[in-house]
Amino acid sequence: MFITTQLALFLENKPGTLARVCESLHNANINIYAITTSDTVDHTVVRMVLSDTRKALLLFEEHGALAIEDDVIMVEGSNRPGSLADICDKLSSAKINIEYCYSATHPKQQKGILILRTSDAKKALRVLRG
Repeated sequence: MFITTQLALFLENKPGTLARVCESLHNANINIYAITTSDTVDHTVVRMVLSDTRKALLLFEEHGALAIEDDVIMVEGSNRPGSLADICDKLSSAKINIEYCYSATHPKQQKGILILRTSDAKKALRVLRG
């Protein structure tokens, strides 16, 4: 479990936009560790944790895309019922807000990755490491 940088990329919400982003990252040899999107009528926000954030920022800047950096917590956790509830309870007890989170885990895997954006990443990390 550690604090890492996430990029939020603001893009047009139309076919092929995400494909071009992923192709650009591929061509730059940048791996996507975690990704989520949220859409509105005219744009989408793509949040990503990447293998090389600095290089990706330069790449996005070269293409004129707006990208914002945020500190997030990457948690490797057990793939079992209640593991997210435990994390949420600990943060709630410490008065730390979870602004958003995303994860995915194959049903047969023992562990998964959770990305948490909290109101205070450093305090959240201390609480979760408890």
